[in-house]
Amino acid sequence: MANYNHSEPVRAGSKLSFFEKYLTVWVFLCIIAGVILGRLFPNVAVTLDSFSIYQVSIPIAICLFFMMYPIMVKIDFSQAKQAAQTPKPVLLTLAVNWLIKPFTMVAFSQFFIGWLFRPLITGTEIIRGVEVPLADSYIAGTILLGIAPCTAMVLMWGYLSYSNQGHTLVMVAVNSLAMLFLYAPLGRWLLAANSLTVPWQTIVLSVLIYVGLPLVTGMYSRHWILRHKGRDWFEQRFVQYLNPVAISAMLITLVLLFAFKGELIVRNPLHILLIAVPLFIQTNFIFLISYVAALKLKLTYEDSAPAALIGASNHFEVAIATAITLFGLNSGAALATVVGVLIEVPLMLMLVEVCKHTASWFPREPEKATLPDPRCVPSGWDK
Repeated sequence: MANYNHSEPVRAGSKLSFFEKYLTVWVFLCIIAGVILGRLFPNVAVTLDSFSIYQVSIPIAICLFFMMYPIMVKIDFSQAKQAAQTPKPVLLTLAVNWLIKPFTMVAFSQFFIGWLFRPLITGTEIIRGVEVPLADSYIAGTILLGIAPCTAMVLMWGYLSYSNQGHTLVMVAVNSLAMLFLYAPLGRWLLAANSLTVPWQTIVLSVLIYVGLPLVTGMYSRHWILRHKGRDWFEQRFVQYLNPVAISAMLITLVLLFAFKGELIVRNPLHILLIAVPLFIQTNFIFLISYVAALKLKLTYEDSAPAALIGASNHFEVAIATAITLFGLNSGAALATVVGVLIEVPLMLMLVEVCKHTASWFPREPEKATLPDPRCVPSGWDK
């Protein structure tokens, strides 16, 4: 491990570009643009949203591919092999994602939506011929979010926080596999619906499309380029063209998501705020306990940051698709999952900044991190 000069704080990030510095602003603008687009051209949004397989949106999948590929192709996959030999961060994420997070989500949702805000959430809706209180439908949607740990976008959060992408990749793979086996039974149990049919095709396709496809493509193209063009061309030419692609694809994804589902938000402004409260608290709570646990376990920053971020964030693509399949496009459960997207991206960007500014709390292994731009050497890393 490198030696550092501790006379100044060691941070994970370096100076950001104007675009990166105000990324949260661009996120909110894209959300607003998506809602407006969906309102002004509803037929276009409906048509695009109809291109799906088992509720997996093809336009969203294309955007997510271009968001994930630039990250995947930069990963030195030998790091993933080394990461598998140090299982502490992976075991931490498994414990948080499957033994803690689903149950704290139920507790927060029941307290706020089921009790404190219940008088403000009046009305019912018909789901499969049964009249259900709207508050209960919202709780169902938050549960679907809580049992879907982030896979695809956590690579973006790890990328922005200068984390060990090899270890992040292992965490993603293990949690994706766990989700295939645990999402349905855990959802059935927590939703207390014996007749609940969780769409396995949606979960399997989501994992394959959102994670598997960019992973395989990134591995193969990295190997081919390094073999035929060399490392210098890869790092100085190819990577430079890819740098803006990942974040741009994320912003386009947000525009599309809110063009598709923006109508739900416009029709329920107060309920949006009420649903956001337990989701906001849950995200920060899970991040806090994961980050503190990583600190107590003496994990390096490069492993601690993704371990905390993967627990805090949700696989909202799967949650939205599952809510629509189970309860319907215009259901309260679907709205709750869309609110998850509304607050998650800005909130996760904030937590990424928290990670970068607290990197000095942890032991460091900066050589294992993947930098967004090879020209940007974070403060203190060269000491």
